[in-house]
Amino acid sequence: MKQAFKPELELASALELEPGPDGLGPAQAAKDKDSGQTKKATQSARSWSRAYREENPYLRRTLIALSLIFTALMLIMPLLVVISQAFGTGWDRFWKAVTDLFTLKALYLTAITTVSAVTANTVFGLAAAWALSRYRFKGQGFLITLIDLPFAISPIIAGLIFILTYGRLGWAHSFLDEHNIKIVFATPGIIMATIFVTIPFVARELIPVLTARGSDEEQAAVLMGAGFFRVFFQVTFPHIKWALLYSVILCAARAMGEFGAVSVVSGHLRGKTNTLPLHIEILYNEHHYNEAFAVSAILVFTAIIILTARSVVEKVSKREERSGLH
Repeated sequence: MKQAFKPELELASALELEPGPDGLGPAQAAKDKDSGQTKKATQSARSWSRAYREENPYLRRTLIALSLIFTALMLIMPLLVVISQAFGTGWDRFWKAVTDLFTLKALYLTAITTVSAVTANTVFGLAAAWALSRYRFKGQGFLITLIDLPFAISPIIAGLIFILTYGRLGWAHSFLDEHNIKIVFATPGIIMATIFVTIPFVARELIPVLTARGSDEEQAAVLMGAGFFRVFFQVTFPHIKWALLYSVILCAARAMGEFGAVSVVSGHLRGKTNTLPLHIEILYNEHHYNEAFAVSAILVFTAIIILTARSVVEKVSKREERSGLH
């Protein structure tokens, strides 16, 4: 059998290695031909794109101008107004407003709520993304719909859900009252409402990343005897770390500025259940405008820091992707 197939192997080897008129074998010539066609297509696309831009200067300028005007009117000017009003009456008054006892308590509650919501949604998001991208089961589409639900309903409705579930009229009130557990108008209710409105951020960011990566490397690691945690931390996590960090940053930004759901379940108890957004509302309603803008500046500066962190994460992740391709 080996002697019968030997001529064919030699023929195939000859076809692969025998040089043609240009000094290249047929296989290498075909590869170079495909590469040349790809380069020509890329150059053609670039030339068309360059010509399109040069032939439509007015359209380009109009779109850029509209984008800049909209950004200036809707984002930059309001932020500048907040900062100017915060420092308009001097540093001393600003410092007095941001170091007020009620402000510090609101800041502390906001931090506790944000950390709790981000931690809970990170754990849930990882579990949900892993289940939805690695397994097939009945109700998979329904679970995805439930994850997207907070995007579709008003945060105020989310707050009412917890009021009607754990409040005096809720079905769980008798059990909670019997065991002296307070959820509504207390810190646990604020944390739960914030978790509800920020559920989709981590899961929705990780599901497409895990789905695109596939599970071949994980299955190979399992066949080599690796356990679940070793597979996750040494095989899966390096591929999703930037997407996870990006989703955590977005989740933290959303949790920190949540107003609607928290407003319903908090009870507006000053010094106890007021987060920073609620504290700002109270200051503004009481006509303490400078103090309200001063406390708002805290959220503005925090948002700038978060957006800067997000931009850094995006650049680093893209750089790693490009280096991985090369």
